[in-house]
Parts: sequence; structure tokens; C-alpha cells
Amino acid sequence: MGNNISDIIEQYLKQIIQKSQAGMIELQRSDLAELFQCVPSQINYVISTRFSLEQGYVVESKRGGGGYIRIRQMQLNAHEPLIHIVQSIGVEMTQREAEGIIDRLRREDVITEREASLLRAAINRDTLHINLPLRDQLRARLMAQMLAALFVAKADEGEG
Repeated sequence: MGNNISDIIEQYLKQIIQKSQAGMIELQRSDLAELFQCVPSQINYVISTRFSLEQGYVVESKRGGGGYIRIRQMQLNAHEPLIHIVQSIGVEMTQREAEGIIDRLRREDVITEREASLLRAAINRDTLHINLPLRDQLRARLMAQMLAALFVAKADEGEG
């Protein structure tokens, strides 16, 4: 991961979420912008692109004087670890969205590191060497099929 301001803010937020008992943090956009010496829109960008539902986060935001942002990490339901995600995949998926799902599944021990590596290799833009939007459409179909296959395999093993 590069050392640009978005990466630094993302890492900072993920660390404080990990340390919190509730898996949730509440913060003020202006405080964060001040801390990282950036504009509040930079904070909005990081939160909207790196803390999405696909990546396993629920973001609530209240604007105004006492405005805050609440970021909560979701836990996967142990009985349906992959099927919900498979159903949520649309017709197109960016590499970042796909990696977000893979990282979340790995973080929550739904898939092994080896399975995560195989998924990452298959959805990589260098592997899918075709033009957009076909690449994002193919990536979405691959992700849905691979996760569905994993779901069936894990259910057969008694893990899912």
C-alpha cells in the first residue's frame, strides 16, 4: 500500500476500530481533517471508498454543528457466510470492490489466506486483460461464481 494521505487515514481508522471494544468508532470529520491536515472532503472520500458495505462497514453520518461520523464493522452471520455477499454482487465490480470483499472474508476467517490469494489472482486487472466495462462485468461474474463454489464447498465440509 502506498503512503498517500488516503491510505494513511484508512489505516488510522482501521486501527482505532480494531482497538474499540464495540467494533465501532464515532468521530468528527473536522477533527480528522485537522489531525491529518487535509480538507474534510478528503475524509469523506476515504470513508466512502474504503468503508463501504461490501467491505463490511456501516457508516452513519450526522451533519451540522455537532455532526459526527459513526463507522461500525459488521460481523458475518456464521450460518450464511458467503451467500449474502454472492447475492449482493451486481453486474459490474471494480478491483477495489472485489478486494474489499476478499479482505473482509479473510479478516473474518471465512476463507483461508490461500483461498484469498487465488481469488485476488483471478480478479486482478492484469489477469482480466480486457477493456472496461467488460472487465468489471467479468470480474463480478467470476466473484459470484467463485464465492458460490466456496460456499458450497464449505457447507459440504460442515464449515458454513
